[in-house]
Amino acid sequence: MDGEEDPDEFVATITQLIRARNPVLLVETHEEERVIRAMSELITSQALRRPRRLVTYTLTNGLHELGQKGTPVSPERALQDATAATEPTIFVFLDLHHSLGGGSGRNPEPATIRAVRDLAEQFRTGSVPSTLIIVAPALQLPVDLEKTVTVVELPLPDERDISEVLDAFVTANAEHTNGEIDPDDHTRLVQAALGLTRTEAENAFARAMAKDGVLDGRDVTVVMDEKRQTIKKSGLLEFIPPSGSVDDIGGLENLKRWLDKRTRAWVDDVEQWGVSYPRGILITGVPGCGKSLTAKTTSTLWSMPLLRLDIGRVFSGLVGSSEQNMRGALRLAEATAPSILWIDEIEKGFSSAGQGDSGTSARVFGSFLTWMQEKKRPVFVIATANAIERLPPELLRKGRFDEIFFVDLPTEAERRRIWQVHLTRRLLPDTTVARDITLDQELFNDLAKTSEGLSGAEIEQAVIAACFDAFAEQRPVTVEDLARTVRNTVPLSVTQAESIAATRDWASDRAVAATAVEDLGAYTNEPGDNGEISTWRGGRTIEF
Repeated sequence: MDGEEDPDEFVATITQLIRARNPVLLVETHEEERVIRAMSELITSQALRRPRRLVTYTLTNGLHELGQKGTPVSPERALQDATAATEPTIFVFLDLHHSLGGGSGRNPEPATIRAVRDLAEQFRTGSVPSTLIIVAPALQLPVDLEKTVTVVELPLPDERDISEVLDAFVTANAEHTNGEIDPDDHTRLVQAALGLTRTEAENAFARAMAKDGVLDGRDVTVVMDEKRQTIKKSGLLEFIPPSGSVDDIGGLENLKRWLDKRTRAWVDDVEQWGVSYPRGILITGVPGCGKSLTAKTTSTLWSMPLLRLDIGRVFSGLVGSSEQNMRGALRLAEATAPSILWIDEIEKGFSSAGQGDSGTSARVFGSFLTWMQEKKRPVFVIATANAIERLPPELLRKGRFDEIFFVDLPTEAERRRIWQVHLTRRLLPDTTVARDITLDQELFNDLAKTSEGLSGAEIEQAVIAACFDAFAEQRPVTVEDLARTVRNTVPLSVTQAESIAATRDWASDRAVAATAVEDLGAYTNEPGDNGEISTWRGGRTIEF
């Protein structure tokens, strides 16, 4: 998938296609009014060598010019009437996709397909150069029309479009805004609304003003909530609210330093330093060691929206819908740029690309690879994988991701920080459960030594289990509670020892250690007498 078009490129593309007498164009968008407005401006400009009329079709109003009333007719009849045009015309059909099978492409009307093909032939070879533009929120073209129709993408509104919507809204509600808004608040509201259509953005601003009668920077949360609902309705992306900070990650200092060095890359003019926007990282390693937490806290660190892509939802049961789903998800991610696109357990979605599904997985995977390589908008991809050896090699080559990090079982120094994070969070000095525990370095050191082989998630669950034991008996948590839960835990380093060893072997010269050099200790890559793998310095030890 090529880089996202901007609105000017959309109009330029439409103009070229009309002048080249491409007879039928398809614009997939929910924003019918934007297409009609663009075509209205086009016919009054000098871009077309011959003047054109603009005629619109809807099921309820038939063929009609702007501002006029028409008579409802069937799509087939409307297409036949359009074929008989005696002067150059741009026909914009808004409801035609219902007769062509809609988003599924199933059960199209044969008469409608034939009418479109007859019209295309007339427009291409006839003496009156006209164009049919089909506007549809989603349309899987019938195979009969695949060589007849040219698809043109209309991008979601950019900063300029949203700024126009906000300015018009502020002016229309001058009694509440005095016809102006603070420049910083203006910028924040526009950024918050990126990813919405013009109508959705206006609705979000209206909701924000209806809340307290004022529109200012404090309403960014209202606009973001509106965007969260819109993204949720897409069914492909999930808007993850910012939560926590990188300080919540015990260890992984090398990875955290790498991310911290790129914090300003999204707000400063990085090009003057000879660099471009960061592309993304792939984080692999032992389950439960902080990969997903890193994605969530990066959103807070960089003050950027986090969108999680569910690869499983991309693949639907309808032929062609999967590719369309992927394109739609990537367009939405770019529309909200700068943003972070998080793909959790990416190997589950792309490990079998092209195997046993008529090439659907391969085509979706190819679209994703092309987008990663050529994307122009600042969308940072964070992909996590537990079984990286299952990923296609072309995803791992340089240029797709800026770096591949390996997250291993925490070292003793990292376990000390992890215990400190979770105990401090749950056992504050003024809480009932903590009266018998002194949270000091001596306690953290002892717990770090006795919990070798445990992942960060297993340490967190040990703290939770100790709290439940105390709660059940209505008493404070004790050190013995913590020690007992550690002893009772059978970690992944035991149950998945062979798998972890294989992953470490893969990462030894292919990935960079997320753990800092100063936190590395003695290690072994082989199970001990109890079958447990101790801490290992996974990945190449590069300092950032």
